[in-house]
Amino acid sequence: MQPVARLLGQGDRLHLHHGPIDLIIAADGDRRRAFDAARGRFETILSELMVEIDLLRRPLSEERMRPEGETARRMMDAAWAFRDAGFVTAMAGVAGAVAESVLDAMVAHADLQRAYVNNGGDIALHLTPEQRFRTAMLGQEGQSLGVIEITYNDCVRGIATSGQHGRSFSFGIADSVTVLASHAAEADVAATLIANAVDLPNHSAISRAPACELDDMSDLGRRLVVTGCAGLTDFEVATALSRGVGRAREFCQNDHIHGACLHFAGQSRVVGRMPVTLSQGTIEYA
Repeated sequence: MQPVARLLGQGDRLHLHHGPIDLIIAADGDRRRAFDAARGRFETILSELMVEIDLLRRPLSEERMRPEGETARRMMDAAWAFRDAGFVTAMAGVAGAVAESVLDAMVAHADLQRAYVNNGGDIALHLTPEQRFRTAMLGQEGQSLGVIEITYNDCVRGIATSGQHGRSFSFGIADSVTVLASHAAEADVAATLIANAVDLPNHSAISRAPACELDDMSDLGRRLVVTGCAGLTDFEVATALSRGVGRAREFCQNDHIHGACLHFAGQSRVVGRMPVTLSQGTIEYA
């Protein structure tokens, strides 16, 4: 399969697709040059990752591994920052790192006031002074969970979302966790780990299966991932969310992230510096 590129809308957005990577890109400024740079960088990004895929799937050890490729190094660097938070591989940051690599190529070759690369909900941002970026958080059924509005002064350049309904497996039961960070790869890893922490271990209402039985290419091996969850009380929902809140607070205190929004079963929690307006539901600011 070869990379596929096509313009969307009035030619103001670019769609790039290759294997598991699916990007939506927008740029304000020298758009033609930016899109050309994005296409050029995208041509080889998947093949570069596949060369080092075995290394990227390994759990982090005490010895820091150094991949050769630019995007692979972004993944490893992002995961390494969270190495003390439990099991993690560099693959936890792959979507954010890909978005960053493509965005960096655009910014290096074009004069842009604002741009973003959205890799399945994990977003790398470029903002100049006076510019802002607005995005919605959506639930599993497409309902609005809230709106995030980022300005240049917020210093947020990465947004990532993870949870049991996302593209990747989760150890936890969160519907979604959205994280803001200085870089997209860091936001990606943090969202994965916070979503993993939203859990009720050994609860009979939560079904799990070994990741390798669902996908024999998963970097999670025989570790149990969530396949379903139903029938929890409001107290149990709040208890599960509190576990994720604790992990998010830790990451904020260590300056790994700016903030996080956690959503599960009609309840939401906000941690850290989040320029967010939430929709209706049970909301707490932690």
